[in-house]
Amino acid sequence: MHLAYPAVLSALLFCTGLYGVLARRNAILVLMSVELMLNAVNLNLVAFDVWLSRTAEETLHSGQALTLFTIAIAAAEIGIGLAIVLAVYRNRGTSDIDRLRDTAEGHESDGPDSDDSEGDAPAAEKAEATA
Repeated sequence: MHLAYPAVLSALLFCTGLYGVLARRNAILVLMSVELMLNAVNLNLVAFDVWLSRTAEETLHSGQALTLFTIAIAAAEIGIGLAIVLAVYRNRGTSDIDRLRDTAEGHESDGPDSDDSEGDAPAAEKAEATA
């Protein structure tokens, strides 16, 4: 099998994951897109390892070993990422990335033009009231 086939498939997977990261608004779908990008990198590592092992006399399979480390890092990343998303969902009630603000703000507003119910209160008092 030629090296071009897995390389093109890897590029397509990576571009699909990149589109998912840039276009999605749900945090779970963004995490899935990041995993898709990592799997594209893993496919590239294994494909180049097989291609290079044909030309080299010694077969170290360093690409496959690096793929195992990448899979372990991806598993840890998805575990921590899902825990963060669940904690944010419990506190905010949404996992929509566009609606999430800095946690220090203490209120949920759809944008800078939205009206607050406490119109004249300073920002510090709002943060203390919600904490």
